[in-house]
Amino acid sequence: MTDKSSPNWRQKVAFTGDNGFQTALRKRIDEFFADSGHARAGSISIYIKSGVILMLFAVLYVLLVFQADSLPVGLLLALALGLTAAAVGVNIQHDAGHGSFSTIPWVNKMGSMTLDLIGGSSYVWRWKHTRFHHTFVNVTDYDADLDMGGIGRVTPYQKQRWFHRWQHLYMWPMYSLLAIKWQVFDDFAAVALGRLGTHSIPRPKGWDLVLFAGGKALFVVFAFVVPLLVRPWEQVLAFYLLVSMIAGICLSMIFILPHTVEESIFPLVKGSDAHLDTSRAEHQARVTADFERGSKIFTGLVGGLNFHREHHLFPAVCHTYTPALAPIIDNLCEEYGVTHVVHRSYASGIKSHYRLLQRMGRGEE
Repeated sequence: MTDKSSPNWRQKVAFTGDNGFQTALRKRIDEFFADSGHARAGSISIYIKSGVILMLFAVLYVLLVFQADSLPVGLLLALALGLTAAAVGVNIQHDAGHGSFSTIPWVNKMGSMTLDLIGGSSYVWRWKHTRFHHTFVNVTDYDADLDMGGIGRVTPYQKQRWFHRWQHLYMWPMYSLLAIKWQVFDDFAAVALGRLGTHSIPRPKGWDLVLFAGGKALFVVFAFVVPLLVRPWEQVLAFYLLVSMIAGICLSMIFILPHTVEESIFPLVKGSDAHLDTSRAEHQARVTADFERGSKIFTGLVGGLNFHREHHLFPAVCHTYTPALAPIIDNLCEEYGVTHVVHRSYASGIKSHYRLLQRMGRGEE
């Protein structure tokens, strides 16, 4: 982790390359939406899907807490609830947090608060993901999502430690702790310290503070207080861990893979001249990978995030439309010589991430 006094302690990176690709891309996407008649944000399908997911989440929660009368039934319900919690994150909160769930700002605000419902903080997420990750994606010391607190090493410019040689084995169970880290440590640390990785953030005030504290309190009530009224504490703790770990591994594998595979590029900026000799759009296309683009079922389950390049180029576009943007972007990338990574299957992406962990663990560049 970079020290605050380091030359890399900056909040901005300049993109100084030619904007031809970026200009052409915006023009063609504008033409697509003009011809199709679709609004970029919101769609009937995302509203229907969101309603089904939230209803399923509520039903599974009630069944697990109040009705599960055997261990097999409890385990099955916990598995389903964990998967549904992840579905809330990728299908509702993610779009809403980017303002693409609806054309109405307060609807997006409510949708983004579903992260607070599953134990995260929509306030911290807005800074970590929307501001730092999307702005500085894959730039070491700037992209907060690459900072694994020293436990893992995913870029050639992160410090290598002796235990990283085994990270291709131990990181997989660590990924399952993602949601728990948000819920019990990361969000509180970010707010208390006023920083995320090498970036400073404003501590929440006013309604943001009310939302942060209220969201955490509400999660504690539903995750612990209510279940403890009808279940012994051992069961409550065990099922909390199980549900959260299932959600954590799903969310990790959806958000980590598009940026950390063997083919991934990790540009380096340093010193007082923090710039990249490329346009912002070209940078986003080069450092972001797509997966399993041929499966409509997989696309629906992961909130279109397998079309991750399309999302990074146009984060304000509802995920139900991003698959339609892929052929347009493919053609432009070929026309302008912009390299991009597409894994035909999700399994191949998993294998590629495994190999990257091996390489980075051994200290290879």
